[in-house]
Amino acid sequence: MAAQNFDLIVIGAGPGGYVAAIRGAQLGMKVAIVEREHLGGICLNWGCIPTKAMLRSSEVFHLMHRAKEFGLKATGIDYDLDAVVKRSRSVAGQLSGGIGHLMKKNKVTVFMGEATIPAKGKVSVKGEKGTDDLTAKNIVLATGARARELPGLEADGDLVWTYKHALQPKQMPKKLLVIGSGAIGIEFASFYNTLGADTTVVEVMDRVLPVEDAEISAFAKKQFVKQGMKIMEKSMVKQLDRGKGKVTAHIETGGKTEKMEFDTVISAVGIVGNVEGLGLEELGVKIDRTHVVTDEFCRTGVEGLYAIGDIAGAPWLAHKASHEGVMVADLIAGKHAHPVKPESIAGCTYCHPQVASVGYSEAKAKELGYDIKVGRFPFIGNGKAIALGEPEGMIKTVFDAKTGELLGAHMVGAEVTELIQGYVVGRQLETTEEDLMNTVFPHPTLSEMMHESVLDAYDRVIHM
Repeated sequence: MAAQNFDLIVIGAGPGGYVAAIRGAQLGMKVAIVEREHLGGICLNWGCIPTKAMLRSSEVFHLMHRAKEFGLKATGIDYDLDAVVKRSRSVAGQLSGGIGHLMKKNKVTVFMGEATIPAKGKVSVKGEKGTDDLTAKNIVLATGARARELPGLEADGDLVWTYKHALQPKQMPKKLLVIGSGAIGIEFASFYNTLGADTTVVEVMDRVLPVEDAEISAFAKKQFVKQGMKIMEKSMVKQLDRGKGKVTAHIETGGKTEKMEFDTVISAVGIVGNVEGLGLEELGVKIDRTHVVTDEFCRTGVEGLYAIGDIAGAPWLAHKASHEGVMVADLIAGKHAHPVKPESIAGCTYCHPQVASVGYSEAKAKELGYDIKVGRFPFIGNGKAIALGEPEGMIKTVFDAKTGELLGAHMVGAEVTELIQGYVVGRQLETTEEDLMNTVFPHPTLSEMMHESVLDAYDRVIHM
């Protein structure tokens, strides 16, 4: 069978790949996309979306228990874990189906199967009905990543889970150990803790949510502990002894090891890029610690071959992947392309309380040599937060004292994942403190705290 020719072939249909395919089609290219599992990738099927659906269920459950505070009555409050999971999977399925519709709408040809690149400009797709040979001048790698598994801590789906198992639990954990307190770990810890699991989080670094500003991490930790979580920092799970219905974890802290018993363990210790089996090394692609090495325009150094999203390294975020997908399609089409600036990509964690940030932390800004001004504003000083019954939280801003440039913004509290975009736009537009101080924020809204935090950095705060 003769090879099918395209202008652009995208390998991987996650939030980087499918967006690259759509943008390529918009620019007049004949586009093919290859996916081995589900359209939408990990994000839509096993990551961003289904976890948020589950966290929404736990949030509503939490609010039901607070009904009396709002003058309401609720009795016999309970949950149905199977129904929670069913709703989550339904949401994921709906969105994955939507990607199929978008592919048809944009006339992108979809190939389901395993892709390899036998030579430059060639892709072979092994599917259920045989092998398809494709050619294109430009190929985009968007194969994503998977959960990292450490020796001795491998998942078995029974006692030890990855994120996939945690999204389809066979039973509700009674005593849960979460290894790792990054976004994935702390979100699952928050979900299961809210539903009643006795939850312990072990973090090897000196604080939970280690990529966040230290002050925000400390605030979040205090809230997690108040909710009943046990947080073990500067600690490492050295060994898991698996028995019948239980796991004994050997946890080392400060040189001393203690044994703790759990019925379920969730391992959330990072990710590894899906670089195997594609034929990348033979093409001359450089791979560093399971990630493809690229320049700022996602070029691999091999003519016509690009890598975007998780496979291309940090930050491992869906919105970063999508932006790279658009950028690469624009670049291929000869348009002006805008490379990603990692320090202007927001990070959001949907635990309770939520955490969001963009730009440099206070410590990082100092490390880079900036003379800084720092502003803070607490949720307790905001009328909308009090009316919502969510007075616990804070917003922190970091400015360059010389130029007024917004260097970073960090938040913890209700709905901060929806607020952070204001500061993201500010950084994109190279906003100064004067621009933000002269902006009129609507009342009563949580966004007023963003204004007050800026004012506080320059000793002009009103409501504190």
